[in-house]
Amino acid sequence: MSELNATAAALLGLLQDGPATGGQLVAAAEERFGAFFSVTRSQVYRELPALAKEGLVRLGKQGPRSSQQYAIAAAGKKAFKNWLTSESGPDHLRSPLILRLVHAGSLTAKQRTALIDSARAAYGLELDEAKAAVKAAEDPYTKAVAEFGQAHARAALKLVDAIPQA
Repeated sequence: MSELNATAAALLGLLQDGPATGGQLVAAAEERFGAFFSVTRSQVYRELPALAKEGLVRLGKQGPRSSQQYAIAAAGKKAFKNWLTSESGPDHLRSPLILRLVHAGSLTAKQRTALIDSARAAYGLELDEAKAAVKAAEDPYTKAVAEFGQAHARAALKLVDAIPQA
């Protein structure tokens, strides 16, 4: 068995809750950790066959419109547990906002203003959602992650507020 990448581990973690289709996994990933770990549809559909080939997931029921359900296998549970207890290594921030800001010099003043205004609105909404998640958290781990989401949204708002309007 090869070492799990973070996307594979995320999918195995979601499958701990029970069998799911690729589409259900995409939706669950967005709901469960969309604020701090993105999992795209293409990543899910690329990763699932590889997990099946390694024997970490098994094919489940065929769903509507030829959707394929996947279930975690015993080897997948073991691999996921090993991943959870292994050294995590450095975190890597992948922020489309920061990437755009790095290249904002290529935009007109009006486009830069629109970028900042859009980011401010999006992170304001994200902050509101994170506050609600903190209140709804039922265990200390979920609460800590939701509080991280709040801090991230506040940091992004601080970033966009620090940029002078042209």
